[in-house]
Amino acid sequence: MHTTWLTGAQWLAVLRIGLGLWWLESWRHKDKKAWFERGSGIAWAADVAAKHRWPVVQNGFAAVVAPRPKVMAYVVAYAELALGLGLTLGLLTPIALVGGLVLNLLYLVLMIHDWAEQGQNGMMALISLVALFAMSWQTWSLDAAFGLF
Repeated sequence: MHTTWLTGAQWLAVLRIGLGLWWLESWRHKDKKAWFERGSGIAWAADVAAKHRWPVVQNGFAAVVAPRPKVMAYVVAYAELALGLGLTLGLLTPIALVGGLVLNLLYLVLMIHDWAEQGQNGMMALISLVALFAMSWQTWSLDAAFGLF
């Protein structure tokens, strides 16, 4: 493989780190007070789910998220933080990549009618797949330093 400036493995690490920084930005820009005290994020998602054309989304949200909005606000927000840290630092990277892929697919299905969000979720899911199957934790990661995976 011929590349410019960096090796292929290093470019994959750049991609992984960039994805991690994207997740960290998702965490950083959240209004934590609104999310945790007023439940704004979950309330917005509940409104989207209630109007969703797929009953499985409506029913799934009603069964899993709606009964515990405060807990789910923390789960979503701190999952984004954990994904960002794991991918940026390269710690437990395969787990973070699979978790991020699942979260992006959940976001994608929930917001299937919001074209602005689809690009972001689609691209993040694609990067997760590439980084996972190319084993992007081999370079510039705590996983490599500790001999994990």
